[in-house]
Amino acid sequence: MVTVAAGQVTLSDRRTERRWSVEVPAYRLGVVPVTQGWYARVTGERPGTARGDRLPVEGVSWTDAVRFCVALSLREGLTPAYRLHDDGEGADWDSTADGYRLPTEAEWEYACRAGTTGPRYGLLDEIAWYRGNSGERSHPVGDRAPNPWGLYDTLGNVWEWCWDVYDAEVYGSYRVLRGGGWFDEHWSCRASVRRRSHPTFRIDDVGFRLARSLPR
Repeated sequence: MVTVAAGQVTLSDRRTERRWSVEVPAYRLGVVPVTQGWYARVTGERPGTARGDRLPVEGVSWTDAVRFCVALSLREGLTPAYRLHDDGEGADWDSTADGYRLPTEAEWEYACRAGTTGPRYGLLDEIAWYRGNSGERSHPVGDRAPNPWGLYDTLGNVWEWCWDVYDAEVYGSYRVLRGGGWFDEHWSCRASVRRRSHPTFRIDDVGFRLARSLPR
């Protein structure tokens, strides 16, 4: 994981044409998405259809990702950040816990941009696996160029679950997805693009990346 310094990011939503700024405290973020091999070592499971220890895990729901965060935290002697609700669609977040968690949407975009101001932090073919170069399949993590903060695959390869509810009034418990995936056209692989899905849905181009809070 890398330590991301505190800062500010402006988020936007094309559907509502809304823009809002968020102050982001310092935190830690995974250099790459969680891989199939890592997920299998912690859970004993290999979800999805593609096979390869260095491929990003996919076919995992938001709830699966939260459970992984809890399991990995306990395995490493850390305090879990989450307590899952009985309905499987939500969780309580203890922001003081030192365990693993999903990044917030603001943390995700702030880290993806890595101080850059354009839609991407580099030429798309050099930094991301997307429909134009992926052969319509996922690829091992870390094989494209990183962003200026040393993070790989924030764009392309698999979409990544974030902690946030997308729009509770319109979409209920649907959670935010970011980053674009191997099957997406170039316009979906931009730092600002938001997507949503139900927290229990498992999709073949959706994975996740880990974050941790720093002591305050």
